[in-house]
Amino acid sequence: MRIAHLILTHQGPAQLARLLAALTHPNADCYVHVDKKADLAPFAFLQNQPGVFFTRTRLDVQWGGYSLTNVVLAGSLEILAHPARYDFINVLSGQDYPLKSAEQIHRFFQQQAGQSFIECEPLGSAWWQANARRVERYHLTEFPFAGSHAVQKVLNALLPKRRFPLPYVLHGGNMGGWYTLSRAAATYLLAFLDRQPRLRRFARLTWGSDEFLIHTILYNSPLRPTIVNDNMRYIDWAGGGPSPRTLTRADLPALLASPKLWARKFALASDPAVLDALDAAHRTSAALWPMGPGLAA
Repeated sequence: MRIAHLILTHQGPAQLARLLAALTHPNADCYVHVDKKADLAPFAFLQNQPGVFFTRTRLDVQWGGYSLTNVVLAGSLEILAHPARYDFINVLSGQDYPLKSAEQIHRFFQQQAGQSFIECEPLGSAWWQANARRVERYHLTEFPFAGSHAVQKVLNALLPKRRFPLPYVLHGGNMGGWYTLSRAAATYLLAFLDRQPRLRRFARLTWGSDEFLIHTILYNSPLRPTIVNDNMRYIDWAGGGPSPRTLTRADLPALLASPKLWARKFALASDPAVLDALDAAHRTSAALWPMGPGLAA
């Protein structure tokens, strides 16, 4: 069983290096996408590490834009073409960090063959009631020209509400941007979008498609029975803002007690001690269970 971690980053090469070290496993590789706007030079020291690949495609990612979804699609295409034949594609940001050791994570996925872990809510939920405009209105996030907001306002004043191009129940949520896809799910997703290019065209004029497009396609697909509605991430939205809280040492009791596999987000520059504590927990689990039981232990 092999895992490909697809890591999206634009800053913090030292923090990325630490994440790559924590994910190191004989049956894992890491594919790193560095935002096209970022200088690649500070990341160059990571390019020759075993099991680390920098994606050939580099996109200029706009926060909330379709480009964030497209990064995952382009990266998945590269991963599926690799002769290693990965069983899972796991999407992370450079500010994520594992809560379990690499060996525990691999034992977990060995027991979950063919499953995908995508957390979201169906249309009609409280999240969708607050976020329906993502789909219903025109958004020019991918086209940041001077005056784009004014043009966007005019479009939405003159044109009728947009409708999703297919008769699907929409799925999405604020936990939805990070997930783990089985090989079958990633293969289906890319082939489906090739057959339905109008979905890409539609999504380019939405906001935050990374939290609903892939989810809607897969939850309406024949692979729905293989999807677990849990992304196995610890993410704290208690701050109420557009981004989750940055986790610190104060969060350690909750992090160490969590059954999740990863957490986000962390800031190495301001609080390295929280990552030190997680690394120590990984070493302890490896010492206690070198060949031992699964994640629950």
